[in-house]
Amino acid sequence: MSEFAAVDVIRAKRDGHALSDAQIDWVVDAYTKGVVADEQMSALAMAILLRGMTPAEIARWTAAMIASGERLDLSSVTRPTADKHSTGGVGDKITLPLTPLVAACGVAVPQLSGRGLGHTGGTLDKLESISGWRAKLSNDEFKSQLQEIGAVICAAGEGLAPADRKLYALRDVTGTVEAIPLIASSIMSKKIAEGTGALVLDVKVGSGAFMKDLTTARELASTMVRLGRDSGVNTVALLTDMSTPLGLAVGNANEVAESVEVLAGGGPADVVELTLALAREMLAAAGVDADPEKVLASGRAMDTWRAMISAQGGDPDATLPTARETEVLRATSDGVVSGVDAYGIGISAWRLGAGRARKEDPVSFGAGIQLKVKPGDFVRTGDVLLELRADDPSRIPAARDEAAAAVTIGPERPTPVKLVLDRIA
Repeated sequence: MSEFAAVDVIRAKRDGHALSDAQIDWVVDAYTKGVVADEQMSALAMAILLRGMTPAEIARWTAAMIASGERLDLSSVTRPTADKHSTGGVGDKITLPLTPLVAACGVAVPQLSGRGLGHTGGTLDKLESISGWRAKLSNDEFKSQLQEIGAVICAAGEGLAPADRKLYALRDVTGTVEAIPLIASSIMSKKIAEGTGALVLDVKVGSGAFMKDLTTARELASTMVRLGRDSGVNTVALLTDMSTPLGLAVGNANEVAESVEVLAGGGPADVVELTLALAREMLAAAGVDADPEKVLASGRAMDTWRAMISAQGGDPDATLPTARETEVLRATSDGVVSGVDAYGIGISAWRLGAGRARKEDPVSFGAGIQLKVKPGDFVRTGDVLLELRADDPSRIPAARDEAAAAVTIGPERPTPVKLVLDRIA
């Protein structure tokens, strides 16, 4: 491979030039090996954020990230495979009921998930609130569980796209998380490397999402769908609303409890709706004809959930953690709930201890928010709007102020917002 000077690659992108395949291959490999320093990659990431990348550059960057590590071979799994990835939101526990539901329909789901950072929650943090459950599996354990149960939710192995793991941590502290080429290559390098045959992307749009408007969300979704399809993964994307939290639970243990309610045939209508919408897309992408609504009602998805949790050391019957302190927020006037801002609720839950500011921070499994209202609900003065939960009482005042500002009450019902805003294939 040709040698380059990192500063020349930075200057090229800074000045608006497309990087060559050789430049991209070199800089990703050299950064992974420590030859390119963090401050140099930081400068390049900022140049990419400001100058963008062509589709060819993004495809090559993604391929270089995949090539930095191993690729899983799922050919031994006898069922078709399909995965789902969400770009992150507030109250977004959809992976929890969706994975066992799709598995119960006959598709194996190799779900590699992450941890929360800032106002968005992480699937692994939620599941670790279940006593004994472990996120780390060896490749052999991963494939064995996928074959036997059809459902795995776990952390990506150390060998999977190590360039992405290093670059993601850097982007988080250098203000370059929002760069669409880097978001797309980060997500798709891991998903392509995991070996899934089909992929459904849930691209969130709204205040609680990284993509605040439909235009940028469509650009990101289209970029990722193209990357997936060009790599032989049958990929589709749904653009879904994240202006309001999903469901009524925001946190870790309380989101697990809400997910179990969905698997038991109950749960909030929006969580059920999105779970079924994504399940239908995953089944179609994998070429399996099944009705997820009927399978959910049959209880088979709950059986798969219990088997999946047990296989990873968890006790599906264990009592979930609860916070030591609770405080309710009440309505100060009569009216209709006109908005529950997802970002504000996410920040409030983070302040309560449900999230982390840095990757190494611990999370409180019992902390979070339990919503008692959704937009369109009528309330009277004194009605409970939400419940704040924390282990540390000193966290509550700042969280209370954030949550109070997130819930607005007005004289008229708001215009309903569709949950699924668009589909890109």
